[in-house]
Amino acid sequence: MPGTAPPVATEHEGLRAFLRQQHDGIRNATFGLTDDQAHATPSVSVICLAGVVKHVTNCERTWMARVAAAPGEPAPDTRPAGERMADYGSDWDASGDTIEDLLARFDEAARATEDAIAGLDLDLAVPVPRDAPWFPKDLRAWSVRWVLLHILEEVARHAGHADIVRESVDGATMYELLAAAEGWPETDWLKPWTPAAVSGGA
Repeated sequence: MPGTAPPVATEHEGLRAFLRQQHDGIRNATFGLTDDQAHATPSVSVICLAGVVKHVTNCERTWMARVAAAPGEPAPDTRPAGERMADYGSDWDASGDTIEDLLARFDEAARATEDAIAGLDLDLAVPVPRDAPWFPKDLRAWSVRWVLLHILEEVARHAGHADIVRESVDGATMYELLAAAEGWPETDWLKPWTPAAVSGGA
């Protein structure tokens, strides 16, 4: 991931490039962490980095399933309402997952979205979901363009969460993590992140 998205010539390229940038931001926020660190909740929030990765993966897959089904709707979830709500409530709970497994699923979902963008009709109608109170009741459909922009918004929002949680874990910030992940050389004003030395006896 470069420090900024590359130049783009089309709307499809722009959506893909900027979404890729945000995907990389979330991945880089986990760079070099142990499982315990990835599951830590060091801020006043209950959010951990493992939970961010799991939530973004599930969120993106759900929205892209709607795009794939457009202009129809995805197959309905016929499970009882209580089971569906429990599943939704566990979306941030990554306690049973390793960060390695979570990142593998995240990368798979991210690549699937990025690869699909070039072939999508951005004007195709995507029916508005009716399964949550925050969806508008006076609108029948969004466009694929809107859905991709919404996915970009969601991933960017959670990339910001990931930056804050990571800094709370070990003090690492975005550019030094990016430099470490990309193998940038050290400069007078930017030193790539390295694991902190373990303090102990002489």
